Amino acid sequence: MIRSALVALLACLAGAAVVGAVYGGHGAWTTFLLLAAVAAGMLAAAHLATARRARIGPLSRQLALGAALAVATVVAAVWVGAMAMFVSHHDALVISAMAAVAGVVGARAAQLLAHGVMDEVAAMHREVDEARRRLIAAVSHDLRTPLASLRLLVDAVEDGVATGETRERYLREMRTHVDVLSVLIDDLFELSRLEAGEISWSMHQVELGELVGETVAALRTQAEERGVMVAAETTGPLAAHANAEKLQRVLFNLIVNAIRHTPADGSVVVRAAPAHDGSGEVEVEVVDDGEGVPAAERERVFEPFYRGGEDGSARSSDGAGLGLAIARAIVEAHGGRIWLEPAVPRGTRVRFTLPAAA
Repeated sequence: MIRSALVALLACLAGAAVVGAVYGGHGAWTTFLLLAAVAAGMLAAAHLATARRARIGPLSRQLALGAALAVATVVAAVWVGAMAMFVSHHDALVISAMAAVAGVVGARAAQLLAHGVMDEVAAMHREVDEARRRLIAAVSHDLRTPLASLRLLVDAVEDGVATGETRERYLREMRTHVDVLSVLIDDLFELSRLEAGEISWSMHQVELGELVGETVAALRTQAEERGVMVAAETTGPLAAHANAEKLQRVLFNLIVNAIRHTPADGSVVVRAAPAHDGSGEVEVEVVDDGEGVPAAERERVFEPFYRGGEDGSARSSDGAGLGLAIARAIVEAHGGRIWLEPAVPRGTRVRFTLPAAA
């Protein structure tokens, strides 16, 4: 209310100053008082309408009412000017007619714009609802399997069905399922914090050659168990401005995902080099020679729990589908971007950029 009053006061002073420049101080003072009375009445009406917005109805009616109040202000100001002998009655009538026509057209335009806005808002709500349903379905799916297994294992142990070595094996399986659930919950929590911008990382100079080499070495045993060769290719010293721990998490997620989708006797190669576009960024890519990702799905692979293929068969059964989503969130939090490049003749090529160290 105070802000509206200040705006109206400044507008009235400006109008009075214009009149005063032509008709002198008395005209300015008279104009100010008359305009202030008109403005006060219109503002009171506007605030009353705002307080009763629910009764007015949809956004289109509210915008139309706003246009009507604007026109009423113009008409009232014109006739106040006519009463003060600043404007002839003939001129006041013509201006009022023009303002009325402008008001009708403006109200219609406001309704059209409101319908467009409401359609966009409704579409956004539908998209959000659909995304929420997909997320709930995906989380439920990934929780159901380990929970069902845990229930069966616990029942077997409690009923005394599992004894001796079988009981020990069941306990180890229970620990595995608990670990899976813990990782899923931790990943969901981390992703929610990243997407909400709740991060407080320390950024410093990170030598990419060393970090890539360490990560590849740590995952080499896992790759060899699947019959996959993993290697690192870097060219000379290459430093990025990043958080080393989070950047290694990105590399870990991308390499593990590539190993999962690479057949035996295949290979995964991690490369780091300066960006080719001269942007001053550094570029990292993880390339595998698996089946690859169809072009129609490349924009969606970074969505949480996204299942590729018509039946979801493209998603590995031993992953929760959050690795790429977390990788994207971390890269974007660094000010970089991540995407899929076409791989020739086959395979998947994931590439991301980071700001180079100064």
